[in-house]
Amino acid sequence: MPRSAEAPGPRRETIAAVATPPGRGGIGVVRVSGDLVPEVARHLLGRLPAARRASHCVARDAAGQKIDEGIALYFAAPASYTGEPVLEFQGHGGPVVLQAVLAACLDAGARLAAPGEFTQRAFLNGRLDLAQAEAVADLIDAASREAARSALRSLQGEFSAAIEALVRSLTELRALTEAMLDFPEDEVDELHRDDALERLARVRAALEDVLARSRQGSLLRSGINVVLAGRPNVGKSSLLNRLAGEERAIVTPVAGTTRDALREAVQIEGVPFNVIDTAGLRESRDEVERLGVERAWRELERADVALAVFEADRGIGEEDRQLLARLPVTAHRLHVFNKCDLVPGSMAGRRPSEPGEVWVSAKTGAGLDALRKALLEAAGWRGAGESVFLARERHIRALLRAATHLGAAAEQHKQAEFFAEELRLAQQALTEITGELTPDDLLGEIFARFCIGK
Repeated sequence: MPRSAEAPGPRRETIAAVATPPGRGGIGVVRVSGDLVPEVARHLLGRLPAARRASHCVARDAAGQKIDEGIALYFAAPASYTGEPVLEFQGHGGPVVLQAVLAACLDAGARLAAPGEFTQRAFLNGRLDLAQAEAVADLIDAASREAARSALRSLQGEFSAAIEALVRSLTELRALTEAMLDFPEDEVDELHRDDALERLARVRAALEDVLARSRQGSLLRSGINVVLAGRPNVGKSSLLNRLAGEERAIVTPVAGTTRDALREAVQIEGVPFNVIDTAGLRESRDEVERLGVERAWRELERADVALAVFEADRGIGEEDRQLLARLPVTAHRLHVFNKCDLVPGSMAGRRPSEPGEVWVSAKTGAGLDALRKALLEAAGWRGAGESVFLARERHIRALLRAATHLGAAAEQHKQAEFFAEELRLAQQALTEITGELTPDDLLGEIFARFCIGK
């Protein structure tokens, strides 16, 4: 559940910002939030519009000069995005006009909002919990339709509800454990111990499910870096073009055509992949090509998946084996045998001899579906049949900490004091996700990454 509204205290400053992206547009929005909204409205519009009704208004500056005309919306507290009085003016989307409207709001007593400050106030006033607040930014930044759907589910509270269910189960288990602590060791019935262990097993299973769905969602959020690596002229650029669906990389028979890393965003079943074509890996006296090879190795160090590309008609030679020996162990590796159209009866798309091998033809497109499937498997994608949570790195780490403490609790089940402490630490890790226990410096870091006006 969202954090409850804070007790009344000193009034926060009223904030204002342009809430639409920089540049020209048909419509632009200036948003104001805080206790001074009625006063700002009277200075800017001559009146406070009726709550939750669109009103045609003329915006004027401090000298009474007309700036723009458009639609004004007023939301009274607490039924607003931030939980405070909120005014939105929708006018023409020219940057000069919007800045003039914003300046008039500042002249009327507001100050310029910091990045993410509107959403931060929504969190502090109990309108959203922290996971939902982060989902706002994730929805804006979504790189695919599947990512947008997952972010919307988190914004609507599905992820928070799953975390709250875990917390409730832990609370019940902790209550049972505390009751056991009130009795001498020899009076604790084995049935109570067995009940506690059964409850713990159910919580651990539920946590593993949430963690698995969160890991799936993190793929949607961050995308997977796929680096094409191999000798010159094995067809890396042609593969990039096939995966991208258009001619993005220059392809010629001349070895060493690719001199720099070329990146292309590709979606496979809604999962975003960053496919990176690199220079052919070989020793070269050409200074530009040598720099390109160095960049290729740097890209491979950061790869989530390394596609080692070979020529199907030549197989893996000694030079290729040397390349494979240098590939980073941190990346998942796929061996792609390209140009299988040159091998009679090669059965494009097959996985011969060992897992992780795919035969394709960038020229004809044969085997590309098998390659896409292999990429999804390498990324750990299980399919979108079940809803996933668009989790952030901090969410994953908190869930892993909770899982570790629950594992320790299972090992300490005969010592009630230690058992209870591990349960408490697990619950604390989970509550950090929704923001019930969150350091202020972490809040500042989270909201600083939002866009201004949100």
